[in-house]
Amino acid sequence: MKTVEMSASVRHKTGKEIARKLRNQGLIPGIIYGPGSEPVPLAVKANELKKVLYRYRGEQILFNLTLEDNGSTAQKLALVKELQYHPVTDEIIHVDFYEISMEREVEVEVPIVIVGKAKGVETGGHLQQLLHTMTVACLPGAIPDKIEVDVTELEMGDVLHVRDLTPPEGVRYLDNPDEPVVTILAPEEEKVEEAEEGTTEETSGATSEE
Repeated sequence: MKTVEMSASVRHKTGKEIARKLRNQGLIPGIIYGPGSEPVPLAVKANELKKVLYRYRGEQILFNLTLEDNGSTAQKLALVKELQYHPVTDEIIHVDFYEISMEREVEVEVPIVIVGKAKGVETGGHLQQLLHTMTVACLPGAIPDKIEVDVTELEMGDVLHVRDLTPPEGVRYLDNPDEPVVTILAPEEEKVEEAEEGTTEETSGATSEE
């Protein structure tokens, strides 16, 4: 997990008009909140945040935020909890930071990465990934950047579930143990699924015409 230093200005005024003015000044309005602390509205420089997110895309980022408030400063450790984007320009318009303690567990979404080539694929099957992220609980220092799933030994028709995956040390999986993660479909199953999808689309089309 990468640790990044960033400054943020505490906001004492909120509202849509204030947020619009901040964006016009190259700032992104946001908020930081967490267990046992009051939410604090803030603003960060848009170019700095975008640069960090682009540089470390696909990795977990821990922000060491310096909150500046009328000459005084305070340090906060935080993760990005949510980013809101403009529906047209796709620019970031709001950021939620979640304050953490290095001694307290957090829950985060971690991407699943498939590793290896399944035996079932080599014999003509098709790999289907059913789960793309995993919800994990762990101390901040143990947050993995990704969960690697080795599919090398999977044969045609095999399914890997959450319960089949061994979490990294110090990490707990919070997803349903019976949730399927990846399966190897036989060619006939693919054709049946495609045919069923086509039938569904035709039925939907007929219904809409009526």
